[in-house]
Amino acid sequence: MADKQDARTEDTRTAVPENEGYVYQNRRYVGTKETVGYVVFDMTQSFNINLYSARFVTNIVQISLKLQSYVTVINGIWDVVNDVFTGAIVDKTRTRWGKFKPYLMALAIPGTILTCLYWLLPLLFPGTQDNDMTKFGFYLALALIREGVGTFQGIAQTGMMATITPHPVDRTRLITIANFMSGMLGEKLPEQIMTLLLDLVGNGFFGTPEKTYKKLFVFMGNFTTIVGGIAAFWFFMISRERVMQSVERPSIMQGVKSIINNKPVLLLTLSETLNGFSISGSKSDYLIDVLNFASLSFFAGIPGAIVHPVAYTLVPWFRRHFSSRALYIVANYIGNILMVPVFLIGCIGGKKNGLYKRVVPMGITLMVWETVFMFFYGVRKVIPSELYNESMDYCEWKNGYRSEAMTTIAKGLAKKLTAIFSNFITLRVKEWIGYDVTAYTRGSAQSDDAKFGLFAMFTILPFVTSSFGIIPMLFYDLGGKKRERMYEELLARRAALSREATSGDADSLCKVAKAQMEIGNAKQTLDDLDY
Repeated sequence: MADKQDARTEDTRTAVPENEGYVYQNRRYVGTKETVGYVVFDMTQSFNINLYSARFVTNIVQISLKLQSYVTVINGIWDVVNDVFTGAIVDKTRTRWGKFKPYLMALAIPGTILTCLYWLLPLLFPGTQDNDMTKFGFYLALALIREGVGTFQGIAQTGMMATITPHPVDRTRLITIANFMSGMLGEKLPEQIMTLLLDLVGNGFFGTPEKTYKKLFVFMGNFTTIVGGIAAFWFFMISRERVMQSVERPSIMQGVKSIINNKPVLLLTLSETLNGFSISGSKSDYLIDVLNFASLSFFAGIPGAIVHPVAYTLVPWFRRHFSSRALYIVANYIGNILMVPVFLIGCIGGKKNGLYKRVVPMGITLMVWETVFMFFYGVRKVIPSELYNESMDYCEWKNGYRSEAMTTIAKGLAKKLTAIFSNFITLRVKEWIGYDVTAYTRGSAQSDDAKFGLFAMFTILPFVTSSFGIIPMLFYDLGGKKRERMYEELLARRAALSREATSGDADSLCKVAKAQMEIGNAKQTLDDLDY
């Protein structure tokens, strides 16, 4: 029986075109219900008004930029500290429901409540000054608690996405469908509605702007949080982890070791670390404080919305014909590269009378930028996630066990350290250009220096400060025949482990698991010689 099955598998493999290897066979593990759940969950990641969270804290809650910079540093240090312990705890977790699902289920409701408290801040501290220390203390405590809970949730969500299916094609299909359907079904709808309402409120359509802004943020923030929380909880209930973890829990040292000898993770980490030094402003700040037309992003995005579906249909073709490193570079940096001509066009006329202050020319310029950018949107949404998932599979292939949590921590740790610096400098730059945090609710304009500074922070500054992140990815080599061989061996190894697990023979299962780790150790020794 096994021989016949192996023969059928071999026949299937030889029938695959030579330029489409074993990895690219159309194997599906995730059913329709779970796929729908994943699409709904993916929508919840953008079903919010987080685009305006910085404006909410600065202009509605009114916490001074200096105090915000202190929160950034304190919360960043706490984030680094709790990441290490959280990663070790999650990696050693083994339950009948899986490694990640228990954390997603247990923290879904507390996480939703904490986010609702965040959006209720204007009601909890009405009429306070921007340097009020009671408000600052509550905001800081809430930020620290949310960061701790968010770390568990973030690690568990990332791990869940890496283990929901064992086959790379099935995983790419799932990520592509989710991103495509989320865009078609209006994942950004709350953000778009909020943009339109902000323009209407700013032009006096709903009475006194100061009071109306507060009500608008409180309602939209809590509404999207509750709806998104319910949808995410439903997905967590119906989802499954299909990549089996090793029977033996990896020690902390094994987790650290798996990171050090994981070349894909090291390169991704270094790239994101250098990219983490990026200093950038907010698009919404530019549209609202300079052009006084937040809805311009909607009109500029109309042609891009037509291109959007096409972008996802191109992902499988891109995946087969271009290397992972090329697609990663395009996915992460094409937006900043395309912003260079936007900056040059906006500078025509100088600081005082430049085109960057005029709605029509900048609207046309941003429309062209959005349209070209959207051709790469599918790659941007799918490839970075898929490269992370591949690095997890590489860890299993090389070491014989998976360490999603510790790898996620290591990958994000250096990036978070640089983000502390980046966010601190960004807030100080905003202060240095003379940004007035009270002008928005008072209905007054920013100075010319502040307006040009916001424009530069939105366009040219991200390109200048992030481009060094491209260099490490030039050495990324997990592709072609190496990637093909990795998945061929992994899928065969997982199939053997699955057969032993379903047979109920505990001794055999342990033997297979230990053999798997021994294979990984041997492979590690051979690869180290080629490193």
